[in-house]
Formats: sequence, C-alpha cells, structure tokens
Amino acid sequence: MKGGGERLPAGVNPLGGTAGGARILAFGGYQPDNVVTNDDLARRVDTSDEWIRSRVGVVSRRIAGPEETVTDMATAAGGKALAGSGLSAGDIDLVIVATCSTEVPIPNVSASVAHRLGIAAPGAYDLNAACAGFCYALANASDAIRAGSARNVLVVGAERMSAWMDWDDRSTCIIFADGAGAAVVGPARAGGPDGIGPVVWGSAGDLAERITIPGRNAGLRQDGQAVFRWTTTALHPVALQACERAGVKPRDVSVFVPHQANLRIIEAIARKLGIPRERVADDIIHAGNTSSASIPLALARMAERGELEPGTPALLLGFGAGMCYAAQVVTVP
Repeated sequence: MKGGGERLPAGVNPLGGTAGGARILAFGGYQPDNVVTNDDLARRVDTSDEWIRSRVGVVSRRIAGPEETVTDMATAAGGKALAGSGLSAGDIDLVIVATCSTEVPIPNVSASVAHRLGIAAPGAYDLNAACAGFCYALANASDAIRAGSARNVLVVGAERMSAWMDWDDRSTCIIFADGAGAAVVGPARAGGPDGIGPVVWGSAGDLAERITIPGRNAGLRQDGQAVFRWTTTALHPVALQACERAGVKPRDVSVFVPHQANLRIIEAIARKLGIPRERVADDIIHAGNTSSASIPLALARMAERGELEPGTPALLLGFGAGMCYAAQVVTVP
C-alpha cells in the first residue's frame, strides 16, 4: 500500500500503538475569508460586543460567501488533511462527512468531496449527529479500519450554519458560523503511540426539541437555558468515561477539545474535569460555533500554531442537537 498506510494484524489496543486499531495521521482546516465581528452584528440586532462576549465568548466569526457551499469548504479542509498525512488520494477508500447544514439532501457531500480530491470510487456517506458529528464520524472511521472495511479514511466536519440562521434572532445569530475541519485516519502502527480510543456516545432524545430547524425555510431555534443546563451537568461524566476506557486520567491529557458551543459551557465542563484552562481549546472566540466542524477545525488551527504535542493524549467531546453526544481520547499525530 502506498504512503505508509500499511495493513496491520489485528487484536491489540490502539492507544498502545499496536496493530488492529486506528490512528489520526493529520488534520486540516478551512475558514471563509469573510470576518463578521460583534460590532457588525450589533448594527443589525439589539446586541453589543460586551453582551456577546459575556454570554457566549465569541469575538468574531467567519461567514461563507454567497456561492461558497458545504462541499467547497469540506473539500478545502479535506485536501489539507490529505496533504499533511503523507498519503495519496489513491490510499483513501472511505470518505465520511459530518454535517447538518447541507444546501440540499441529494447528492451527498462526501461523494462530491472524494471526486474533487481525486479519490476514486471510495465508500462515501454523510453523517448527521449535529455538533457531535465529527466524534461520531471519527468513531465510525476507527471501527471501519478495525473491522477491515477500510484501510485509510478521510473524515470531515463541514458546516454552513449561516444558511440556516434567522439573522434577526440575536439568541442564535451571534453564536453560529461556517467552516470545515478534517482528519485522515489510518491503521495503528506497531510500536507507535498513536491511536483512537473507545468512543462513549449516546443521545437524550427527550430533549431533542430544545434545538430545532422546524421547516425547510425556517431558521435554527434553540432553548439556550435548557441547553446550557444539560451541557454543564450531563456531559462531564461522558468525558470521564472516555478517559477511563482509554486508560487516561483527565489531568494527564495534553489538550481538551470540546465542541466549541459557548465559552461558558466549555469552561464549566473543563472545571468539572479538573483540566487547567491553558489546556482547553477556545477556538470559539474567533471562529464561533461551527457545529460538526468545530472540533477538527480547532485541532487544525492548534496544529498550525504548534500548540499540539505529538504523541500525547487529547480528549475530544462533541455534543449538540438530538441531543447527541460522543467522546473519545485520541493521540496527537
């Protein structure tokens, strides 16, 4: 097999770096050029820079251009991850795109992304677990490699949330934004440290109506207070269980990358886990909430800035509409 994506024997723990598991090879991210500040929004809705910063922690966000699609952004992020992985397009045999904001339901994004990147005839499907989508897709990629259904997988989270906003609703338009993040996943390397730990996932369907898009022409609606209560009380045990299953203590993770939903939520969960603030991703400050793109986009930006330490454990926690959630420990490539 080309590009270092050799097939390995099965049967051992991926976080131990032995055969049979999966590892992340590289990250890639993309953000639109158009920067929208809090002051820009204050000229449209009754809000202010101070109000937005104090409630959700966002200072600025990126919004896609009129002709820029989810597929465009997913392709850009996926291409960067592929370039950084050391693999060729021919080494990829499965593409998974996590998204909840496609312009149309058919055709799916994943097949188009694969075609644009020159990946010939891969398995390709889209996955909608809203803001938990990347963690779900990463778990699927890992399982596919473990089962022998795939050799190397391109996993992308891509969202154009701006297309589903009511720009006169200050409770939502101040939070959401556009972008894409991606990872290339391959088999664990014998004797190496890289891996993807067991996923801990689930949903609270009884709360599903707290975040909705009620119709084709409707904007996103959410019960912010109910979502805040749920995220700050129900999710840290999920992250703790993911650490336990991976054999890692929360204090030992080099970085905690939760879904970039709201800075207050992020900091509250980190405190309950006992993870120091300096180890917690805060990409939301200048990227906003990009739903399924937020975790891989944050990781890609941190990698670009040299803020990730290769070979160390990182804790990921996705959560959002549904109400779906997922967590896993991964080793930084």
